[in-house]
Amino acid sequence: MMATALICHAGLAVGKTGEATGTGEAAGAIDTIENYQVNSPTMISAGQPAPAHFAAFKAMGVDQVIDLIPGDRRAEQQLVHGLGMEYHNIQVVWDNPTLANFQDYVAVMQQTQGQGERVLTHCRKNWRGAVFTYLYRVTQLGEADAVARQDLATTWQPNETWQAFIEKVKKAYASSPQAD
Repeated sequence: MMATALICHAGLAVGKTGEATGTGEAAGAIDTIENYQVNSPTMISAGQPAPAHFAAFKAMGVDQVIDLIPGDRRAEQQLVHGLGMEYHNIQVVWDNPTLANFQDYVAVMQQTQGQGERVLTHCRKNWRGAVFTYLYRVTQLGEADAVARQDLATTWQPNETWQAFIEKVKKAYASSPQAD
């Protein structure tokens, strides 16, 4: 999926491993976000952005924000909508991620990716986000597991709960592309 040359998209240069090269003012503004990754020209994942980071993401061409943090997320939703981006909250409980959570994520991603929109997936540390983007890349985009796993591995090594979730999702999508 990643090109070996630099890809320039919406003011952000992306290298072959998906890292931002720091070009453009917007890219510089997000350097402080924990575990920030550019997974593809249309997919970004990160830890919890500060309010100012959302404006930088908008300037970088992000159209959609998928927040994987459970709880009352109205303040973030209002902030994101106020900047002209769409907001989706999929409440993924840390110690109980579910196949239904991932199916909800796939539904949002398929809608946005079909329109060529740039999507930010985030959670507190980008541990949930890294797993969800990894699984989407492997199960939906057909990306090689080893390639997609590199981004996951630079963020964290999934614990037993999350490794079991990964295997459950991969098994469900291997037996049925739609995981119905």
